Amino acid sequence: MSKKLSEMTLEELWQLFPIILTEPQPQWAEWYSAKAHELHASFPECRVHHIGSTAIHGIWAKPIIDILMEAPAEKALCDYKQALCQSGWICMAQSEHKLSFNQGYTENGFAERVYHLHLRHAVDHDELYFRDYLNAHPTAAQEYQQLKLSLWKQFEHDRDGYTAAKAEFVQRCTQLAKLEYPNRYE
Repeated sequence: MSKKLSEMTLEELWQLFPIILTEPQPQWAEWYSAKAHELHASFPECRVHHIGSTAIHGIWAKPIIDILMEAPAEKALCDYKQALCQSGWICMAQSEHKLSFNQGYTENGFAERVYHLHLRHAVDHDELYFRDYLNAHPTAAQEYQQLKLSLWKQFEHDRDGYTAAKAEFVQRCTQLAKLEYPNRYE
């Protein structure tokens, strides 16, 4: 009998769920739309956004749909946790200002559809700026793809290292986006 995900060490989880990059897939937009519809139906007061590499046109990405769900400022984020968990989301991380949930992770590896849900108040829109900048600047999107491909095998079983190795590029493009689109999400 295999261990439950909650019983696995971080290293065991990284082995079971390695970084995998694939060519852009048209179904990513459909998977996001279907999940966004579910989230809107359950939480109509929240705004839902497709973020992450699957939201950037034409680049290789981990086949994981990242979703940002913004709760109204007057609602406590922890108020959403129970309802999300009851609808199949697994809470992976929680702080006062952010909750992270996953769907599609099983004791046997990835399911066909995998989602990361980032729940927070509408105060930090860096992922939206980054997404918009890369979608508006195909050369930057291709640079990002090349960076990701160059890091893939080195960090296949180290998500934190993979994310850290991309951080400078992401921060630079995010800052450029904020200059180009001031107050877009304020």
